[in-house]
Amino acid sequence: QVQLVESGGGLVQPGGSLRLSCAASGFTSGLAFSDYTMSWYRQGPGKERELVASIRTDGTMTNYSDFVRGRFTISRDSSKNTAYLQMNSLKPEDTAVYYCKAIRISAAYWGQGTQVTVSS
Repeated sequence: QVQLVESGGGLVQPGGSLRLSCAASGFTSGLAFSDYTMSWYRQGPGKERELVASIRTDGTMTNYSDFVRGRFTISRDSSKNTAYLQMNSLKPEDTAVYYCKAIRISAAYWGQGTQVTVSS
């Protein structure tokens, strides 16, 4: 079973930056990290979970939600089985638990989440 572990969250002031990491392991049946589309989601206080960004298996295509486009960058490193979310120009409304998700056809796996708090 694929396991995802997020890290890098914390408390940051408005305008600051953080880089989240999502380390993946547990691949079986001849599959590898490079076979999965990776996505970052977030869930703010009292809100539903929403898609932040996603990156294709080969890293050639990325997709961002409007509220982070131009501020956040998603990337992946298959040599480290890790996906990243670089977050710049953070705003208080970016406060949320951030989750990574690995997707391949009908299979989807979630991490446990990492808290990001943007506050002065």
